[in-house]
Order: sequence, then C-alpha cells, then structure tokens
Amino acid sequence: MSAPGYSLRNDHLLWTLVAVLLLFSLWHPAGIASYPQLVNWPTIETLAGLLLLTAGIESSGFLHRLARQIIEHIHDERRLALFLIGASALLAALLTNDIALFVVVPLTLTLAGYVELPVGRLVIFEALAVNAGSMSTPIGNPQNIFLWQSSGVHFQQFMWAMLPPTLISLACLFGFAMLAFRAKPAQLHTGAEAVAVDWPRFSVSVLLFVPFIVCAELKHADLALIAVALLFLLLYRQVFRRLDWPLLLVFVLMFIDLRIVAGLPWVSHLLGEVGLGQATHLYLAGIVTSQFISNVPATILLSAHSSDWPSLAWGVDVGGFGLLVGSLANIIALRLGGQRGSLLAFHAWSAPFLVLTGGLTGLWLLAHAAG
Repeated sequence: MSAPGYSLRNDHLLWTLVAVLLLFSLWHPAGIASYPQLVNWPTIETLAGLLLLTAGIESSGFLHRLARQIIEHIHDERRLALFLIGASALLAALLTNDIALFVVVPLTLTLAGYVELPVGRLVIFEALAVNAGSMSTPIGNPQNIFLWQSSGVHFQQFMWAMLPPTLISLACLFGFAMLAFRAKPAQLHTGAEAVAVDWPRFSVSVLLFVPFIVCAELKHADLALIAVALLFLLLYRQVFRRLDWPLLLVFVLMFIDLRIVAGLPWVSHLLGEVGLGQATHLYLAGIVTSQFISNVPATILLSAHSSDWPSLAWGVDVGGFGLLVGSLANIIALRLGGQRGSLLAFHAWSAPFLVLTGGLTGLWLLAHAAG
C-alpha cells in the first residue's frame, strides 16, 4: 500500500537506519555475516501478507462504500474522530495493534476523500489508540504475547493485571482527543461520488485474513505468504504496485540495528546496575529502554533481568508512547498515513501523552507497591 506522495528521497527514518547499519558494519565488519539471523523473518512475512491483503481490500472500493455510510450517520468532526479512535483501541485489543492499523488507517484515508479531515492528526491518535487498547489483553501486541507465554499466567489474570494502565491510557487518550478535534460539521466534498465495489476482490482479501493470521500464529507465516502472493499474482497482480515495499525494508533494518544495540555489553551492564528488582525501577526501565530500541526488543532484554512481568508489561506498553521508535505500530501508522510533516506532529502529541500517562501509571504503581 503506497502512501500518497511517498518518496524514498524523503524517507528520513529509512536513511537513518541505513546510516546506523553502515556505522555498525564499519565498527565490527565480522558481524555482518550474522545480520540475517538478527531479523525476525516471521514478522516480516506476516507484515508483507497483511500489507498485501489490506491493499486488496483498499483497491476493491469497499472502504469507499463504508466511508460514505459512516459519513451519512456521523456528521461531526469530533464524533467521527472519537469513533475512529475507539474502533482502533477495540480492534487492537482483539486483533493486535498492527492489524487494527491496517484496517483503520486506510479507512481514514478513504474518509478524507469525502470530507475535510485533519488526516495527519487522526492517524497519530489512531497510533496512540492501538497502543492503549492493545495493552488490555495478552494478544493485543507482541510484547504482551511474549510475557503471557513466558509467565504462564491465565488469560483473565493477565487482563486484570493490565487493567490500571489500560484505563489510565484510555482516559488520557479521549481527554487529549477532546482537545485535538473540534465539534464542527463534516460535509461531503462537492462532486464526491460512490465508487463501485469489486466484490470478488474484496471477498478474497477478507476471507484470507483470518486463515493468514491463524497460519502466522501457528508459525507458518512463510507458507501463508507464498499462498497469498501466488493467488494475488494470478488474480490481482496490480495490487503489488500498491505495497509499501520500503516499509518492509525499514522493519528489516530496525531488527538488525536495534538488536545490535540491545546486545552491546555496556547496555546489559547498565541494566544490571539500575535495580530492576524494584517494581518502579523496572517500570521506568521499560519506558526508557523502549524509547531507544522499541518496546518488543526492550521486553526481551529486560525479562532476562526480572520475573516481575506485570511491572515490565506496564513499562514497555506505556513505553510505546513517546518517541516514534517506542512501538513499531507508530511506524506502521505514520507510513500508512503518508502525511508530510507527520513525524514532528506525532511527537508533539505523543511526548506529552507519555509524560501524563506514564506519570499517572507510575503513581498508581508506586501507591500499590507502598500498600
């Protein structure tokens, strides 16, 4: 799915990751051979499959039909924003944060073709929403899945433990949204016309979604991707032109760069000196570490130093806010949105959101630890 107006020349994140990798390669040339082993290829395969299926849905015209129906029932910018933000949070809790974005962001872009909307701001809040909603369940995001499986706790027990940060994050989210979006009428663009739906293409894309996700969960993302790609090559070859191929490269480079950083001896030594045996220290370490290497690698790194999975989960999930790299979902959202200037705008909202949400959650944790 190509972002509108996308250009490799303007992809600062991609070129930054390339530059970092070059520096690491010059510093330690012997490690170049191990780079492919640092990449989580099932994640790349899953992402590629989701991009392909989402592009199939988008190109079918169904989102245009759905967008018109939404506009017919919601005539206010703020209400529309709250609807999209709420849908993002709910879908993230049920389908994981990344998959939620593959549904909501293309829908938002389609809605913008019918009404005047602050698309960039909406996509930013959808990124915040999927990070907030996904922390509520063990299957909401990759780090929760890892901690749920490694801790061995029951599904309901995990959800109960994550209730405080989830409620705090959602309350802050909708509070910020009330400030960010105005209660003004949303009118159809002049000349906006209904788009015919290619129902066979839509049906194929939707029906393949669940089997693809199931195959990915069963560790067969490679076979699922091959099957989906072959089917689209036979039926809808033009969909491949809509894929955001550089996004896949960004993820590959992130795995390599961030895992090299996480493996540096001084990083492990530093973590051993910050007292991760205390819940508040572990929580803060989860937030801070996520800002530099993303919350999934941070979870894997910090879990080796503590068995306090609830405090770690609170930290790395809240750590998804703040800097763009805090959560891979942030990168996906901004790339799918394709809005110029979105990087600065994202941090203008996400940084204070992290301060408020992280502070309130930290106070809750501190009060609980003291009690």
